[in-house]
Amino acid sequence: MASHSEVCCAGGACCVALASFGTAGDADLLAAYLDRYLRRPDLAYDQPTAMGALAYTDSVLHGDRASHFLQEGGLWRQWFQNAPHMHGDDGISTYLGDIRLACAVIDECADT
Repeated sequence: MASHSEVCCAGGACCVALASFGTAGDADLLAAYLDRYLRRPDLAYDQPTAMGALAYTDSVLHGDRASHFLQEGGLWRQWFQNAPHMHGDDGISTYLGDIRLACAVIDECADT
C-alpha cells in the first residue's frame, strides 16, 4: 500500500475530476468520502476540497447533498471546529471558489 506522501495531492485531484464530471454518481462518491472522513478531525486529508467539490456539484445538478454536512451541527462544522489544523471561518466559499476555477480551466482546456 502506498504511503500518504507517495500519493500527495491525489485526493484533491480526484475531487476536482469528480466535480468536473459532475454526475449524480460523482456527487454520491464525494458525499460518501465526506461522510467517512468528516468523522475524523485528526486526519488532514482532502475534506475541504471534497466539500467544495460537493457544493460545486450540487450547484451544477441543483442538488442538496452538501446541505446536511453544512447545517448547524452537521459533520462539516463539527470537523472544522475539532480539526486542529483548521483555522478561521468554517464556510466553504474559498473551497468552492477553488473548485469553480479548476473546473473552468478544465473546460477551457477541453475546448482547445
